Amino acid sequence: MIPQRGGRGLRVAALQPSVSITLERLGCLDSLVACTRYCLEAVPALRERNLKVIADAWSSATEEILSASPDLVLASVPYRLESLAAILKCGVSVLTLAPHSLADIYQDIRLLGGILGVPDRAEAVIEEMLSALAAAQLAAARAPGMPLVYCEEWGKPLIHSQTWVSELVAIAGGRFLGIPGSVTDAAVVAAQDPDVLVFAWCGAGDRVPLARVIEKRQWQSMRAVRDGRVYCIPDEFLNTPAPNLLHGLHALADAIHPEIFGAGQSIRSLRPDALAELTSKII
Repeated sequence: MIPQRGGRGLRVAALQPSVSITLERLGCLDSLVACTRYCLEAVPALRERNLKVIADAWSSATEEILSASPDLVLASVPYRLESLAAILKCGVSVLTLAPHSLADIYQDIRLLGGILGVPDRAEAVIEEMLSALAAAQLAAARAPGMPLVYCEEWGKPLIHSQTWVSELVAIAGGRFLGIPGSVTDAAVVAAQDPDVLVFAWCGAGDRVPLARVIEKRQWQSMRAVRDGRVYCIPDEFLNTPAPNLLHGLHALADAIHPEIFGAGQSIRSLRPDALAELTSKII
C-alpha cells in the first residue's frame, strides 16, 4: 500500500539505481532518505546529500532500511522477494517495479510522478524519451539494411538482453538476435553469424573483456569479429530501466549504423591489435 502522505513530503528509500535516476529526472531527489552505493555512482548529485547508504534489493537488511525511517521503499528488477517480504512484515510500504518493455518503463515513470506529486514532470520526461526515440528511428530508416545484432546481458551463462533492449535495437535500425532475457549458448549464437556483437554485462560497467570472450568462445570467424564490430556498452546504459536508456539508444545506434550516427564516444570496441591477433587465429 502506498502511504497516504504523498508528494514532496514522502520519505523514500531507493534500492536500485533506476529508481534514483528516475527521481532525479522528476526533480524529486529531496524525497530520498536512503539509497544504495550503486545509486551514488549513477546519480553523482546524491553524493553531497549525506544519505544513508543501504544494500540493494537483492541483499537489503530490514534493520538497515528501517533506521532511515522511510515512508516508502522503492525497488525495481532485479530483487529478492524474501528481502522485500521481510520489509513488508515490519509495516513499511514497498513498491516493486518489474518493467519488461519501454511501455512498462513509461508507466513506471508516470506512477512515480503521481506518487511524488509531479505528474506533469513525469509526462514531460516520457515525452522527451518518445521524441528522442522517434528521431533515432527516423534517422535509422535511411540506412540501407538492418544488421543482425546479438546483445548479451550476462556471460555465465549467456543471457540475451532484455525486451526493452530489443526494442531499442529495432528503433536503431537493427534486428535483435534471439529471445530477450533468455539463456543461450555460444554455438547457437555462432550459427546465426550476427553482424554486430554488443556486450553489456550487469554490474560490469564497461569492463567486459572483449578479446578474451571472443577467443574463449571460438568466435574468431564470426562476421562481426572479422568486420571489427564487437562492442562493449556501459552496463547502466542498457540494463537500467530508466530515462538514461536514451544513452543506450545512442550507443546502439552508433554500433549498428555508424555510417548514419557516427562512431560513439560511449562504446568500446576491440583494439586493432587485439582484432588482428584474433582474426589471425581463424581456422
